[in-house]
Amino acid sequence: MTLCNTTPIEFSSCKGRKVKGQFSGGAITSDGGVMLLSQMDRKIQLAQRLAQVITDPRVKKRCEHSTLSLLRQRIYSLCLGYEDLNDHDTMRKDIGFQTAVVRDRDLASASTLCRFENRVEQKTLWAISDILIEQFIKSFKKKPKRLILDFDSTDDAVHGHQVGSFFHGYYDHYCFLPLYVFCGTKLLVAYLRPSNIDNAQHAWAILSLLVKRLRGAWPKVKIIFRADSGFCRHRMFDWCERNNVDYIVGIAKNSRLLEKSTALMNQAHRQYIVTGKKQRLFGDIAYAAGTWKRRRRVIVKAEHNSKGQNPRYVVTSLPGDAKRLYDKLYCARGESENRIKEQQMCLFADRTSCMNWLPNQFRLLLSSLAYVLMEAIRSEALTGTRLAKARCDTIRLKLLKIGAVIIRNTRQVRFLLSSAYPYQDLFIRVSRRLALQ
Repeated sequence: MTLCNTTPIEFSSCKGRKVKGQFSGGAITSDGGVMLLSQMDRKIQLAQRLAQVITDPRVKKRCEHSTLSLLRQRIYSLCLGYEDLNDHDTMRKDIGFQTAVVRDRDLASASTLCRFENRVEQKTLWAISDILIEQFIKSFKKKPKRLILDFDSTDDAVHGHQVGSFFHGYYDHYCFLPLYVFCGTKLLVAYLRPSNIDNAQHAWAILSLLVKRLRGAWPKVKIIFRADSGFCRHRMFDWCERNNVDYIVGIAKNSRLLEKSTALMNQAHRQYIVTGKKQRLFGDIAYAAGTWKRRRRVIVKAEHNSKGQNPRYVVTSLPGDAKRLYDKLYCARGESENRIKEQQMCLFADRTSCMNWLPNQFRLLLSSLAYVLMEAIRSEALTGTRLAKARCDTIRLKLLKIGAVIIRNTRQVRFLLSSAYPYQDLFIRVSRRLALQ
C-alpha cells in the first residue's frame, strides 16, 4: 500500500531550531496504562463473571464483538475518562486499547455499544448487582469482625423527558434519586430510583438482602447500619432490632428534641459567653416519636458558635460515650459521600441519558463496575504508595494516561512508554504486583 506523506505543520522556533510537526508517528496512544486495568480485571475476573450472566440474543457466529469484549471496552473506557459512547468511534482504533480488550482488530462502534446497552433485561441487572456483592465478599482475605454499611442517596440530573424523571423540591431540578451502599471504600449497591419517592424507599429491602447474604458468608459478623436523617424510619429501626443489626442514624431536629435538650444547649451558650470560643457538649436523651413503639437513645450534640445554636441529633442502638460515637463513628459517614462524588465526577455515574429506564440502570452499574476495578487497583496494587488514598481521577492521570508508542506484529505487542514519564518506579511496582498476583 502506498504511504502518502502528511502535511507538515510548522511552529515557532525554539533556540534557533525550526519546530515542525507531522501526523506520521505511527501507532501512539495516550492511554499507555490501560494494561494495568486489563491485568486487574483478569485477576478479579470481573468482566468474565459479568459476561456469564448477561443474556445475549444475537446469533454468535454472526457477531464480531463478544459480550465479554463489549463489557471490557465499556468499563475500561470509563476508567480512562471517556464518558460518552461517541468517544468509541475514534478510540476503537487505538491498538493499546484493543490489546487490553484482547482483540487485534477495531473495537465496537458507538452504535454497537448503544444497542448492547438498550437490550438489557431486568433479570440481568439483578444478576450484575449480585456480582457487586460477591466481589465485595471476595475482596476480604480474612473474615471481618464488623461491617458498617453506609446508605446514602444523591441527585442525578436528567437529560430531557426521560422515563422516571420527576422534579425534586430539595435539589430544585428534575433528576433521578439513586441509592448507594458503601462499606468503607467498597461499593455494594448502586440502585437507580425515580425522585418522586421517599428518600428511604427500598432501603429496608436492600438492607435485609445485604444482611442475609453477608451473614451467609460470615455468620458472626457484626453489622451496623449508618445513614443520615433521610433514612430515619421507625420500621428500619424495628427490623434492625429484630435481626441483631445495630444502627446509628441522624434524626431531624423538632420541637420535642429541642425541648429535651434545652439544659445542655443553655450550658453550651453560657460557656460560649465566658470563653468566646465555639462550644460542643454531648449528652443523651430518651426519645420516642409518635410512630415509634418504644423509646430509643438519641445522642445530642449541643453546639454554640458565633452564629448561634447548632444542635444535632443521632439515634443509635450502640452503647458507649456519646462524643466518641458522634465524632468517630457517625461523622465518618461523610466518607461515603466522598465516594459517591468520586463515582459521579470521576467515573460518570450521572451519564444516565438513555430514554428508557433499564438502560440507565445499566449505565449506573457500568460506572459502578468501573469504580470496583479502580478501587481494586487502589486497595491491592497501590497499598503503601503515594497513591494509596488517591481519587480515581488522580490515579487515572498519574498511572493510566501515559503516552506510548505501540509496536504490534505477529509475535508480540510492545508498549514503549514515554521516557519522560515521572512515575516510572510507581508504574513498575504496580505492574509487578499485578503480575505476581
